[in-house]
Amino acid sequence: MTAKPSAEPSDQRGSHPLPRQDGGEIQRFGTVRQLPLGLSHESRMYSCHRLNQVLADTQILYSLYKKHHWTVRGVTSFQLHQLFDAHAAEQLALVDALAERVQSLGGVAVGDPRHVAELSSVARPPDGVEEVPAMLARLLKAHESILVEARDAAARAAELGDDGTNDLLVSHVIRTGEAQVWFLAGHLVDTPPVRI
Repeated sequence: MTAKPSAEPSDQRGSHPLPRQDGGEIQRFGTVRQLPLGLSHESRMYSCHRLNQVLADTQILYSLYKKHHWTVRGVTSFQLHQLFDAHAAEQLALVDALAERVQSLGGVAVGDPRHVAELSSVARPPDGVEEVPAMLARLLKAHESILVEARDAAARAAELGDDGTNDLLVSHVIRTGEAQVWFLAGHLVDTPPVRI
């Protein structure tokens, strides 16, 4: 006699994943939902727009650092390998802080890499390996673009009463970017490592 398969206990039905889910957007990119933050709709829309621009550029800068970290060559490759990785980690922390600020304002943070690439103003590097001076110059140019954008956005956010966005941009994005530029620029000075 063969045993009949037993019926599944009712308490186990909900424990099985249902992977084939589909649904529409519940909030469109570029919109903000109403939250009781004491900030106007205009200021939150403005901040989310500007933060998403800085966020997209910062995600690209993070990726540039990782690309250069993996591909750096030459006599200073070990030191730059470590520096690029440290800077990438700091940029990744900024990515998270920027995205969370957009979300906390009721907006939608740009997250998909394809969307990030569409929004970013940072120039695309070649697919291959660049020489070290070109890597450094590319990183410096990306930093400068982000710093200009962040300063302008911070000033306007302050005018609109969004002190949280101003603080994030000034205390984190700008200060981190300035410190990283300082370290990178030091590697582009034409000074020999040893004098004979």
